[in-house]
Amino acid sequence: MSTKGKIINDPVYGFLRFPEPELLQIIAHPWFQRLRNIKQMGLATLVYPGATHTRLHHSLGACHLMERALDELKAKDILISKDECLAARIAILLHDIGHGPYSHSLEHSLVDGISHETISHLIMQKLNVEYSGMLDKAIDVFDHSYKNKYLHQLVSSQLDVDRMDYLNRDSFYSGVSEGVIGYDRILKMLTVKDNELMVEEKGIHSVEKFIIARRLMYWQVYLHKTVLGAEMLLINILKRAKELAQNGEELFATPALRHFLYRQLTEKDFKEDPRHLEEFCKLDDSDIYVSIKVWQTHSDKTLSMLCKMLILRKLYKVILSSQSLAEILVQKRSEAEKLNGIDKENVNYFVFDGTTSNSAYSPADEQILIAMKDGSSKDIYEIDDSLVNQALARPVHKNYICYVQA
Repeated sequence: MSTKGKIINDPVYGFLRFPEPELLQIIAHPWFQRLRNIKQMGLATLVYPGATHTRLHHSLGACHLMERALDELKAKDILISKDECLAARIAILLHDIGHGPYSHSLEHSLVDGISHETISHLIMQKLNVEYSGMLDKAIDVFDHSYKNKYLHQLVSSQLDVDRMDYLNRDSFYSGVSEGVIGYDRILKMLTVKDNELMVEEKGIHSVEKFIIARRLMYWQVYLHKTVLGAEMLLINILKRAKELAQNGEELFATPALRHFLYRQLTEKDFKEDPRHLEEFCKLDDSDIYVSIKVWQTHSDKTLSMLCKMLILRKLYKVILSSQSLAEILVQKRSEAEKLNGIDKENVNYFVFDGTTSNSAYSPADEQILIAMKDGSSKDIYEIDDSLVNQALARPVHKNYICYVQA
């Protein structure tokens, strides 16, 4: 392994520096390289064709922002050792390594009951054994057990470098300008007081814009009704495929996908048998997509219909509303049964309801603290005339119905 480091050309930030041989070892690992084949925004590409960037892009970008943040803190005489810098960089580099194909869709179908954060932690522990304890401190930073709390806050909080990168990057690739944030300004305003990550008072407006950008990106991109419909369609495809597999039906699947279709695995299984983690780390978007292409001709009518809908982009129609949609749901179920010939037993795959929510800022979570000029500190929620008022801090819940067009 070269000790000279690498420079990677990134379309969002320009050149990213990786001088640490430890980071280069991790980046070269097959489990990290798998992220090249997992789209950052999942099925949002069906709405925003440019959004084809990957989890690998995002992880490298977040690692770059971590370096920038640490450099700013060190410039303000905050003592951060070389080992701590490396640990924080490794923690953010690996924060998304536990994501499965098409990101969150897999968590609600194939590996129900175990989150990508838990899988990320298990992978980091496995890599730590492989690298003879190199990740000890990084794991402590990742799981919030390290003494310097602010290092974890840079990895995971309401103002972390993860969110800074994905807002900026997703905005860049989707073409949705509302997500552009002044990350440069925010990074320069970071400071540490009483072991807490804070933003200097003069950076308040940049943080407000960051919070508003996040809210806008959720409703315009991440929870866009067509994106929501596409993701629910994928969840239902995998749910139906697993249902058939569990009932003994023969399904085409890549070996890694087959491992999860024909097993009902829990978090305990992942922790006790390393084989499940190894199989998970072979899965990427291509395993799912090629299987769905083949399932279009499966003898099960429900599975084949759902797969054709996704491949041909004949997605669910979606109604989003803050009002009750109960009456419309009954009407759409009846239409699906009569006009599309869908039997009552499987109509829930084609007409169903649910709720979704978006919270731009939650005062109950890891707070964004502002270091005031008088020496005090305040939650941004408490700042006089702040845009982060009750309206922005209150979660917005919306009901939705997904249904097939008659």
